[in-house]
Amino acid sequence: MTRLILATRNAAKVIELRAILAHAGLTHELLGADAYPELPDVKETGVTFAENALLKAHAMARATGLPAVADDSGLCVDVLGGAPGILSARWAGRHGDDQANLELLLAQLADIDEAHRGAHFACAAALALPDGRERVVEGQLRGTLRYEAVGDGGFGYDPILQPEGNSRTCAQLTPAEKNAISHRGKAFRALVPAVEELVA
Repeated sequence: MTRLILATRNAAKVIELRAILAHAGLTHELLGADAYPELPDVKETGVTFAENALLKAHAMARATGLPAVADDSGLCVDVLGGAPGILSARWAGRHGDDQANLELLLAQLADIDEAHRGAHFACAAALALPDGRERVVEGQLRGTLRYEAVGDGGFGYDPILQPEGNSRTCAQLTPAEKNAISHRGKAFRALVPAVEELVA
C-alpha cells in the first residue's frame, strides 16, 4: 500500500481528511505530519489558499520523499471583502486560537444585519510529488454567520457558519454530515482522481 502524507499536525483535521478520503474510495495509507515531528512547520507565505496549500505539500514531499497532500482553508466574509480569508487561523493575532478568532470576528460583525452576514468556507487541496509534479483543486461551502457560537463539534469557525439550506451550524452537524457538504470534503474528493492518477 502506497503511503501518502497529510501535511498537517492538526489532529482534528487529520481525522477529518482520513474519513473524507476513505469515503471517496482512496486506499492509500494516510500518515499525519506528526509522524515526522523533526520537520519544521512551513511558513504560509502565499497570498492565496492554493499557494499556501502547494507550499506545504511540496515542503513535506521534499522532506519525506513521499507524495504529500495539504490544504489551506479559511472563512471568507462577504461584508469584510473576503477577510479573514488566508488569515483565518491567526485573525486574533495568535495562530490557532479558535476561541479568540471567533470572539473577535463576532465582535466585528455584531451590528451587521442578518441579510448581510453571508460568508463561505474556502479550501484549496494540493497534491505534490517528490519529483515536483503537483495538482491543486478548490471547494467552497456557502452559508450565513450566526450572532453567537452554537454547537461543540468541528473546529475553527464551524460554530458560527450555518450552511445554506440548513438550520444548524457546521459545529452541530455529525462528522459525516459535515464532510458530505464541506469545503474540505468537496476539495479533497475532487483531488482523489489526481492522487489515483499520479500516485501508484
